[in-house]
Amino acid sequence: MSEKSRKRWQRRPGTTGGKLPWNDWRNASTWRKATQWLLLAINIYIGVTFYYWVRYYETGGSSLYVPRPGGIEGWLPIAGLMNLRYTLETGTLPPVHAAAMLLLVAFMLIGLLLKKSFCSWLCPVGTLSELIADVGKKLFSRNFSLPRWLDIPLRGLKYLLLAFFLYISLSMPAQGIQYFLMSAYGIIIDVKMLDFFRNIGTVTLLSVALLVVISLFIRNAWCRYLCPYGALLGLLSLLSPFKIRRNAQSCIDCGKCAKNCPSRIPVDKLIQVRTVECTGCMTCVESCPVASTLTFSLHTPTGKAETRRGTLSGMAMTLLVLGILFTLIAFAMLMGIWDSPVPEQLYFRLIPEARTIGH
Repeated sequence: MSEKSRKRWQRRPGTTGGKLPWNDWRNASTWRKATQWLLLAINIYIGVTFYYWVRYYETGGSSLYVPRPGGIEGWLPIAGLMNLRYTLETGTLPPVHAAAMLLLVAFMLIGLLLKKSFCSWLCPVGTLSELIADVGKKLFSRNFSLPRWLDIPLRGLKYLLLAFFLYISLSMPAQGIQYFLMSAYGIIIDVKMLDFFRNIGTVTLLSVALLVVISLFIRNAWCRYLCPYGALLGLLSLLSPFKIRRNAQSCIDCGKCAKNCPSRIPVDKLIQVRTVECTGCMTCVESCPVASTLTFSLHTPTGKAETRRGTLSGMAMTLLVLGILFTLIAFAMLMGIWDSPVPEQLYFRLIPEARTIGH
């Protein structure tokens, strides 16, 4: 390292030379982990309460009643896409599962503004994938990477899945979408999703088990290769004004940012990270030992004395991602569309027959 570089080196407060300290409230990693655990807890609560809500109607009202959690709509991305198409074509909100559309819009807005941060800050599947990879790293002392000739074509699989889901979601005209979602199947599509997991087939179960095993070795295998949701948000993230940016003048070329990047992006070779694989997790920023060399910000500094505007901290990221999400939820509640206006008598009739509907 040159003497000039030595003078520029100012260790970031709380860093440990690339080993991320997750117990310092100032660090983005601390805020991200807290946000991930919050959303995971919320989704577990949603899943449990939704199960009891379904059981109430399956038992004819003889079991415990809990209100239907509107957040279950976040697990209906296809209904969200269909309703988005319906709203754009008709200019009116959909009659059922409008919350699925608004949650999808919230996630898309986060992608447009803050890269694919939904995947690394909010998504419970992403959180579980990280936990599995951490277990694998403890068991095998490392995570593994596929060779480039195999990694690149496998990453294309999620875009093929995205194209398939976009086709089946958006090829139907508005009238057809309304007819489908107002049908018996469309009204209880959330219950059908629950039944899929309650009565999971052998092939599906083996596929999930295989994916878990692969995720022990390859970090975020589902997210990197198969998730169509991540593919959509990755494409939207190309328009994000916020990007990971590197100050080449103060960079000491230690390579810790690239080494610690969970998406295996060569951050140390880039001035701006534009790739669709960046999830805005800020791990690279936390890994950098030189203050203000890596930032998640709006612009690239051009001079030593230039003031950095629009640089996001971990606290700001948490406030933004949660702010966008809960603002859309509050809007849905104020508009009276957070819950679909389905008569209780219809639920009593349809939910007990859910397994036969659509067969």
